[in-house]
Amino acid sequence: MSVKATRVTLARHRTGTEPATDLLTSDRVQLPDPGLGQVLVRTTHVQVAAVMADLMLEHPNLPMAGYQLGAPVWGAAVGEVIAAGDGGLSVGTAVMHMKGWQDHVLAGPYEAFPVDPRLPEPYFAINQGVTAHHGMVDIARVREGDVVFVSGAAGGVGSLAGQVAKALGASRVIGSAGSAAKCIYLTEVLGYDAAINYRDGRVLADLREAAPEGVDVVFDTVGGEQFEAAVQAAAPGARLALCGALSGQLDDGPGAHPRLDVMTAIAKDLVILPFTTMHTPEQLQAWNSAYGSWLAEGALVYPHTLVSGGLQAAPVVLDELLAGTHRGNVLVQVAT
Repeated sequence: MSVKATRVTLARHRTGTEPATDLLTSDRVQLPDPGLGQVLVRTTHVQVAAVMADLMLEHPNLPMAGYQLGAPVWGAAVGEVIAAGDGGLSVGTAVMHMKGWQDHVLAGPYEAFPVDPRLPEPYFAINQGVTAHHGMVDIARVREGDVVFVSGAAGGVGSLAGQVAKALGASRVIGSAGSAAKCIYLTEVLGYDAAINYRDGRVLADLREAAPEGVDVVFDTVGGEQFEAAVQAAAPGARLALCGALSGQLDDGPGAHPRLDVMTAIAKDLVILPFTTMHTPEQLQAWNSAYGSWLAEGALVYPHTLVSGGLQAAPVVLDELLAGTHRGNVLVQVAT
């Protein structure tokens, strides 16, 4: 079986804060029949993540490949095998792939992986939990009784990071978000103990009120003012795991780039830990094992926003995500 696939591709590189809808286009290509070990996958859901905006830069300066002109936007997606060559996965198998914004893909032996059957729906496999788990377990080394602060807690990584900290035994988890509705979502749905609306302009005061004895672990996805406040509110010996700087992605102004109060960091003996997640087999296995178990036990929920509209909606949804419209892991439904 061969099909004509629709793909969303990069038409020009990002140079500032242009919307994704101005940078992306689409095309159609004929896919051949699957060969030895290959499968033809009909994509049902694709991921939309904030990092995609940076990957549209000509030189993203990230530990992952940037998008190439004329090439599809890569990223996590799930779908169903509709044809298979000799040695390929069985037709009907639900799989995950990283070929991104394409409604059909031809995947090789190590490019499509069966979805964990413990998941309630195949699209639950699309999440940013590897980063959340790696950051909390391997970098910040959350211990029982820790007080934890997560910035950008309603986002794809943050919405799982706080739940991971709870599952590891944190005594109190505080998150920040950009609206009152998102703060309610953090406490009533995701199990955060307290939530801070950073748009109220009193991040440090609110953080000190939520954690009067100080914060033991900071999981920062934002940078900017929230990082600066976390340094001031940190307890002695606190570990600050830095995995993102969303404020710098969305704003080139002086407030987007945090300043480190070096004397406070020295006096408090803070441990500042910038990190990246390479999605190694070990990291993937550790997260998937914990994720399946925690879901089954009810120890965490899958925080996500599911948007309909097909593949053509993905660029619009990315712009909406960057504007703060969506929360959790953001998915576009490509097909049913």
